[in-house]
Amino acid sequence: MIDWIDAELQDAASKLPAYYNESRKYGRATSVMCMAVRARMLLFAASPLVNGNQRPAYANYVNNKGENVFDAQYKPEKWERAVDACRELIELAHNNGYALYKEYNADGTIDPFLSYSNMSYKEFKDGNKEILFARPFDCNYNEHNKHATPFNSSGNGGFGVNQTLVDAFFMKNGLPPILGYNTDGSPVINTASGYSETGFSTADERRKTKWIEAQGASSNNTENPVTNTGTFNMYCNREPRFYASVLFDNAYYRISNRRVEFYAGGVDNNGTQDSPENGYLVRKRVHPNVDRKNGVMPYRPGILYRLGEAYLNYAEALNEWDPTHPDILFYLNEIRERAGIPTYGSSVDEIPAPVGQDEMRKAIYRERRVELNCEFAVRFDDIRRWDKVEELLKGDVYGMNRYGRNRSDDPANTSPFYVRTKCTPRAFTWKNSWFPIHQNQIDKNPNLRQLPGWSGE
Repeated sequence: MIDWIDAELQDAASKLPAYYNESRKYGRATSVMCMAVRARMLLFAASPLVNGNQRPAYANYVNNKGENVFDAQYKPEKWERAVDACRELIELAHNNGYALYKEYNADGTIDPFLSYSNMSYKEFKDGNKEILFARPFDCNYNEHNKHATPFNSSGNGGFGVNQTLVDAFFMKNGLPPILGYNTDGSPVINTASGYSETGFSTADERRKTKWIEAQGASSNNTENPVTNTGTFNMYCNREPRFYASVLFDNAYYRISNRRVEFYAGGVDNNGTQDSPENGYLVRKRVHPNVDRKNGVMPYRPGILYRLGEAYLNYAEALNEWDPTHPDILFYLNEIRERAGIPTYGSSVDEIPAPVGQDEMRKAIYRERRVELNCEFAVRFDDIRRWDKVEELLKGDVYGMNRYGRNRSDDPANTSPFYVRTKCTPRAFTWKNSWFPIHQNQIDKNPNLRQLPGWSGE
């Protein structure tokens, strides 16, 4: 199946242009689009879920001819194939003018806030050459906006993120704030990062950016605030992608000219599952000018594949096939540079690079989670192909205390909001790496075999 799709995509790519000059053709198939689909597919095919999986259920999963569908024997050459596909995609894209989307400050430095935020909103014709494959019109973005908009700003306020995503974002110094979790769910804090989840800021934090979502002004060409006085320290001194992706309690909400209130009794907590349950709303892919009270819904493209993902795909595959190759660090650093955090290396302004294949793998996994957060099903597909569904999608989920009525971080307080709190647990198991094949499809084609775990065994 993989071989057939691979051949079809390469054949189509050989007959299609790399892009179209006419706006009316935006969204049509291109050679770059075909190669992007191919590269992601071959990355999946090389991954642990289907490459050397030793679960008995997978080893015994056969087609109607009795042949194994998935390789129980690990084949490293599958990573080589993924490496080649990713490299060919990147070369084709670069040769045709595709590049990471960047905006710049007045002094010529990258503005990471606007670069990362507007990457989701700008079209190819407007200079967003990072887009490899997009729907010209994302038919569901109004629903996305509705559920991600705070309740008192005419939204449902229920489309949130959990605490582990908040924890995953780096500090502005490029270091991870959380190194793992204890058995009781409490975080293992990286003291070297400068992270704290006690106390509140005593002044606005200002950085070199034209991003105006934290009570800034577009006329400020030098710096703007990214957090305001009184912000919980957990959210201070974080990297730009955090502020472009997550709306947290007491953050300024420009369209409504106020700070959001997610605590119990606050105007954005209606006491239902749309409180939001974890104490956060997703900000990424919600255009900053969305104004539901006045019916303003700015356009944004439905980006399915982009060059930033291709870089990370290549780095991951290369680390599995040739872990000493310099391209791994080069493309990981391309992502971090655009994100406005220190790159890995030995220079004065860099941080030490991960040492060894395993540490590099962890670094790539973390960078993927942060860079590609809340982009369709990329994270879910990553967890599936890594065969980590039970490890990462089963058990307790944490957030802030939506029942807390006080903006306090003191567990001794009678009703604190800023404390890590268990939310609705998840019940995923290993079989959720796949959806079941619907019985009506098996009725139509008796040659199909139900996927592992879904036949009652």
